[in-house]
Amino acid sequence: MATLRQLEYFATVVDTGSFTQAAHRLRVTQPALSHQMRALEQAVGGPLLERLPRTVRLTPMGRAMLPHARAALADVKRAQSAARQAGGLEAAELHLATLYSITLGVLPAVLRIWRQQHPGTQIRLFEHWHTNRLTAAMAAGEADLAVGPPPSGWDGPIHDIGIDEFVIVVPADDPATSDQATHIELTALADRAWVHFPPGNGLGDILDQACAAAGFQPRIAVRTEQTSAAPLLAAVGIGPTLVPAHIIPAGFDGRLLRPHPPVRRTLTAYTRTSPDPLTTAFIHTLTQHARLLPPHLQTLLHTQNSHHPHPTPPTP
Repeated sequence: MATLRQLEYFATVVDTGSFTQAAHRLRVTQPALSHQMRALEQAVGGPLLERLPRTVRLTPMGRAMLPHARAALADVKRAQSAARQAGGLEAAELHLATLYSITLGVLPAVLRIWRQQHPGTQIRLFEHWHTNRLTAAMAAGEADLAVGPPPSGWDGPIHDIGIDEFVIVVPADDPATSDQATHIELTALADRAWVHFPPGNGLGDILDQACAAAGFQPRIAVRTEQTSAAPLLAAVGIGPTLVPAHIIPAGFDGRLLRPHPPVRRTLTAYTRTSPDPLTTAFIHTLTQHARLLPPHLQTLLHTQNSHHPHPTPPTP
C-alpha cells in the first residue's frame, strides 16, 4: 500500500523534474528517495516515471495516479490545519477555486460580508480561465471549494447559486440601436469585428457558441486576457463584446443590451466530499449574498425576461 510519504516524494519528483532536485527539496538522500519511489511503483504494480538523461517523464500510469496523489496530500494538509486551528495554533484558512470573471463580479460583495462575519479567517483564491481547468484543479485537490458552472460528472456535493446573465456591450451612441432598445438580435452584429478573448478562455467559448447559434462566426477586432477590459474596449467603439452582467460597474458609460436569444449559465459551489464546518459556512454566505444580477441592471434584464423566456445556456 502506498504511503503518504511516498506520494509526497512522487509529487515532488514530478514538480522538480529531477530526482536530485527533489531529494534536495525533501532533505533526503537521493538513494533513499529512489528506494521509496521503487517501493511505490512496486505497490501500485508498474512504473510511474520514465527516467530520462536530464529529466523525468510521467508514464500513463503515473499520469493517472498524480491527481489522486495531490488530492490525498492536500487533504492531509487541510486535516493538519484543522487540528492546529482547534488547538489555537493558527487561524483558519479557506482555499477557494473559481473563474476570473467570478472573482471580478460575484465574490467582492460576498467576501466583504464574510470578513465581517468571520474576521479571523483567511481566504486563498485559485483563479482559472476556463471551467474545465477549474474542475480539473478542484478534482486534483487544489481547494476546499470551487465556484463556477456545474461540473460534468461530478461525484461530490453541488450547491446552486443562481443564473448568470450575459449582456452585449456597445458604445452609447452605437448606430445599430435606438435610445429605447434594451435587447438586440445577435445577427444584427454579424458583420462587426468583436472584442474577444484568447483561445482557452471560457468567456471566449461562450461568445463563439452564442454567435454560432445565431448563424455566424465572429470576426476579431482585439483579444484581451483582462475580463474587465472587454466592456471598456467595447464602450469606446473597438467592437461589441459579450460578458457576464455582474462584471459591469454602476455608472458604466457604454450601452448594455440583452442578446436574443438570451445567453445564460448556471453558477454553483461544489466540493469533493461533504464540506467541513468552515466551508459549509462560506457556502451559506455565498448562496445568501451572491448578486449575479447587479441592482443597476435588474430593470433592463427583468423587462426582457418577459419578452424572451427561453434562453440557450452556454456550457463553458
